This record gives sequence, C-alpha cells and structure tokens, in this order.
Amino acid sequence: MAIDTRRLRRAALATLMTGLAGTGALLMTATAATAASPAPGDPPSVQSSSTITGMWAWGNSVDPSVDNRGLGQAALAPAALASFAQQHGLSSVYLSVPWSANQGAIGTWLADSVDALHAVGVRVSALGGDASWLANPSLVAQWVSDARAAADFDAVQLDVEPWAAQAHPDFATITPAYVALLRAAKSAAGPLPLGADLPWWLTTVSPGDGTVFDALLPLLDSVAIVAFADHAAGPDGVIALAQPAADAASATGRPFTIGVETDSPDVAGGAQFTFADDGEAALVTETDAVRDAFSATSGYGGVTVEHLRSWIALIG
Repeated sequence: MAIDTRRLRRAALATLMTGLAGTGALLMTATAATAASPAPGDPPSVQSSSTITGMWAWGNSVDPSVDNRGLGQAALAPAALASFAQQHGLSSVYLSVPWSANQGAIGTWLADSVDALHAVGVRVSALGGDASWLANPSLVAQWVSDARAAADFDAVQLDVEPWAAQAHPDFATITPAYVALLRAAKSAAGPLPLGADLPWWLTTVSPGDGTVFDALLPLLDSVAIVAFADHAAGPDGVIALAQPAADAASATGRPFTIGVETDSPDVAGGAQFTFADDGEAALVTETDAVRDAFSATSGYGGVTVEHLRSWIALIG
C-alpha cells in the first residue's frame, strides 16, 4: 500500500491565493495532526461557556509497541475522550481512523472510543483522508468500509486536501477528481451521512463553471467550514470568511459547522490563524460572536475546534 495512513496529517501549509473575495489576505487551510502538536495531557476539568459543539480528535492512545499505527497519546484514551467531550458539552467528535481500522489494537481502540462517546451522548464521525485517494477512489471506499466494520460510527467525515502545499492548484483537474472520490465514499458509507472539511476559500475559486465549493456540496450531507482566524469580526475574521460558504450550505439544506484552530502558530501557518497564543478567554469570546452571527442561519450547528490535544494545551 503506497499510502502512509499511519501518519496523522498536520503539516503547516498555506495556499498563496491573494486577492480573492476582496480580502487580499493569505488564504490557508491546514491538514490534521502531527507530532509537532503539543504533548497530550489529562483532560482538564474546565467547563466552557462558548458555543463549541464539536472537535477534531486526531491521534490515538494505542501503544506503538502493540500496533505500529499506535501513538500512545493519553488524551485519546476512550475514557479521557468521553470525559473531555462531556465536560465541554460537545455533541459531535470527528475521530481519526487509520488505514485497516478493523484490524489489531487500533480496531479495539476505535470500538471502545466510539462506545465511550456514545455513552455520554456524543455523535462520532470516522475522520480521515489522503490526497492520493483522488487518483484511486477505491481507496476511500476501502477505508470507509474498514471504518464501518471497526466501530459503530454515526457518520463519515473526510479531510482531503489535494490543494495543500501548491501555490497554484489545478482546480479544473482537482474538482472532478474530488467529486468522484466523494461519490465512492458516499457509496461505501451506505446509510451513514457523509461530511467533509472544506476551507472557506473554495467559494472564491472556480474550475470553470461555478465554484469548487458549489461543485462538492451536493455530494455531502454536511460540511465543516474551515475558517481559521483568531478573531470573529472584520474582513479577515471568522464570520466574514465563513459567510459565503455558510450561505451556500444553508441554501441547499446542508447542516454546517464553523471550524476554528487552536494549534501552534508554526503548525497553523501564522498566529493570525489560531487561538493557541490568545488563550481560552479569547476562544470563548470569539466563538460566542460566531454563534451570534450564525445562530439564525438555517443549518448552523455550532463551532468545531481543531483539535483535541492542542485545545487541551490552550486551556492549560
């Protein structure tokens, strides 16, 4: 298998596409977690009053000596996951799923984690993705099938970023390939809803007919709009960035959440994209402002935090 699904993708990257949507800002998105993330710790007993309803949970607590996909991250232990989600009033967790998820200690960890989260009333989505899947959609179908066999997931959440680390992505090629990937994933997901992490700026680029966001949205049952910024207001704030994507999702009846970042500035691509150096109070205040801006928008499901271990580090 050419795909290294053991690596949890969280390399810092920024897509240089200035002058779009009238902001002239650096458009960026980030892939999911790496070893550069903060060291895990026990989930703190802090009750957030913000409107954060979900989180990305990249990693696992499996002992690497038992399973070579294991990362030994204590914060991802089933009981710790469930405790953190319950303490923070979360209703949804995107739980990372390695390749061949139904085999070995990883399979046991996934089943136990999903059961623990269900026990505290949390909906769990199988989270994963690799840009190489675009060239061979059968790979995403296999990954989804293995995830469904491993645990009683409620949904599938894809994080596939074929534009990553490309200064000038070829969206005329990327878009139809991504559509084919989503079709394969949806078929394999069966009755499970299919969601995806999509950066806000996909509403500003076009493969030739409509935007990339509009091309992908019909294949999804929900969308996590990635709008990484460390403030809610202003032309480069979370609200303005996410608004066009939120409007598009709402108009088509797709539930959506707004994603914010808590990883370190070097991983996020700059301090302006993350709350890591701003603290918990800023995270709460700004996400409350996001809630106020979108609460009346049909389909709005709250704010989702990227990601568990860096959120724990932010809380301190």
